[in-house]
Amino acid sequence: MKPDVEIARVYGLQKGDGYYVLVDRLWPRGVARAKAPFDQWLKDVAPSTELRKWYGHEPERFDEFARRYGQELKTGPARDAFSSLRQRARAGRLVLVTATKDLERSEAAVLRDLLRGQ
Repeated sequence: MKPDVEIARVYGLQKGDGYYVLVDRLWPRGVARAKAPFDQWLKDVAPSTELRKWYGHEPERFDEFARRYGQELKTGPARDAFSSLRQRARAGRLVLVTATKDLERSEAAVLRDLLRGQ
């Protein structure tokens, strides 16, 4: 059975069942830390600043971004953070939260697909 992993935008998020993890490197603008609609901020799993800036959410770069990001997740703190997400996904519903407007071309989508084994 594939893990139950979903993605959602932080803005307007209504928390339900499951464990919610912010997977962005930067804290989302306009979100008060005391009222954050997620359980954990795991910034070490986010793409490096260099990769994030290179990608710039240019749709034509997404496939290469996903490939490079997958490589980043195999080393250093990102590897450990990804491993903790994998354990969380095995334990129950996991929602990866991001501030990105285009959910399907985001690091959250790459993480979701990797965690689901796609």
